[in-house]
Amino acid sequence: MQVVVAVITRPHGLKGDVALELRTDSPQERFIAGAAFQTSDGRQLTLRRGWQHSGRWLVAFREVADRTGAEELRGLELLIDARESDEEDAWYPHELAGLTVELITGQKVGEVIGIQHLPAQDALIIREPSGAQTLIPMVTQLIPHIDVAGGLVRIDPPAGLLADLPGPDEGGDAARSDLTGDSGETDADSKRGRRT
Repeated sequence: MQVVVAVITRPHGLKGDVALELRTDSPQERFIAGAAFQTSDGRQLTLRRGWQHSGRWLVAFREVADRTGAEELRGLELLIDARESDEEDAWYPHELAGLTVELITGQKVGEVIGIQHLPAQDALIIREPSGAQTLIPMVTQLIPHIDVAGGLVRIDPPAGLLADLPGPDEGGDAARSDLTGDSGETDADSKRGRRT
């Protein structure tokens, strides 16, 4: 099985460099000279170098020498073998799909159907019993417990986040509405969901 570590977004400059949208929390370890990747269209690419520039990750591949070659890579995913990924406190999307979701009180509220990659952090996509789909940011404050082996995710959402539960104006738990402010997210929190 292969997992996505980045998506190539666009060329940078004239020498074949490209910008990445990361799907890994360890770019400094992943994007080093000599690292090999397969692309989503079946190409094999070897990294010449990777570096940060203005808050973005840029890379250069041995096989790409100019902007024309870089343009051909736009939108491609960079893949690695799943066995090469060893980040802790992170999961593959296929590991989470289908897990039962319940509140910390034990009330079942749905199941995980995937992960969405957002700019700030990843989010679980949950299908509620009504069929509504809800995004839960993957931060410890909102998702305190993930047990892949046990098939369970426990969440502690603020009132009103889940479509099937009443919000604060409808008799929901107003005491938890303060969670809608600062999430208290840390760099470690944002790792959750990105096991690449």
